[in-house]
Amino acid sequence: MSGAPNPYGDDDRPQAYDPAAPLTATGNLRRRQVVSKLTEYMATGAAIAAIAVLVIVVYAVVSRGASAISWDFITKSAPEGVAPALIGSAIIVGIGTLIAAPIGVLIALYLTEYAGGRAAAFVSLTMDVMNGLPAIIVGVFVFTFLVEVNGSFGLGQAGWIGGVALSIIMVPLIARGTQGVLRLIPKSQSEAADALGVARWRTVLSVILPSALGGILTVTILSIARAAGETAPLLLVTSIGPIDHVAVNPFEALANGPTRIYTLSEEANPAGFTEAWGLSLLFISFILFASLGARALLARSNRKTSS
Repeated sequence: MSGAPNPYGDDDRPQAYDPAAPLTATGNLRRRQVVSKLTEYMATGAAIAAIAVLVIVVYAVVSRGASAISWDFITKSAPEGVAPALIGSAIIVGIGTLIAAPIGVLIALYLTEYAGGRAAAFVSLTMDVMNGLPAIIVGVFVFTFLVEVNGSFGLGQAGWIGGVALSIIMVPLIARGTQGVLRLIPKSQSEAADALGVARWRTVLSVILPSALGGILTVTILSIARAAGETAPLLLVTSIGPIDHVAVNPFEALANGPTRIYTLSEEANPAGFTEAWGLSLLFISFILFASLGARALLARSNRKTSS
């Protein structure tokens, strides 16, 4: 049409792009700015909401459980205190850590140092799936394959079985976290060892692991804090432990904090509610301080690794 402008100029050929030409704003600039600001406000609001929820939870636990905290509450057995539950939880979580830590670190080493292609993808997918498993499914699995088998020997529930259940939850956390730490180790260190003819396994033991030890410890602490509050598996595998005295035999059912809190919350007893809030305060304090300490240790490890 004669009245329409020709986008190719007078000679009907595309015009050459001029990189020195000034940029011209399009009609979408205003819309992009609005979308950018809206996304920023939504992200900020989500972060504030998450912090607000944490503050509300901590305030509720502290305000209702602080009155129960005393030296006798921590060191004595029921009905005055919760020492059996605290010690039982420490034993169960300790067993889970002893099982999960070496397995998780070895999986991370396999993924970063040895595996490749489909094998690494399959193992990574397995860790992600395990990380997303509901805790109750882990509890049912362990109950079916360990508690029932243990019951055939006249034993049934046991603290070590609770440790196995928690280790299943901890393994993918330690593996994926350690994998991230190992990726921060400069490649020049392992390359220098390879250039000197050092065997691969010796390089891993003498160069890579010592450099990543701080980060691995941090990841392990975070996984302990995550597993310490799990209730569903322990309800199935070690929920009938004694609360009137401290038991330390892992081959018997051990009292533990999560199941004790659940039991007290189901009783129509105001004193039991106060005890449950106090025990909750002890656990949330441990989780908060362990997480903060682990973050500080991780920051220190990252500074040493990058320097």
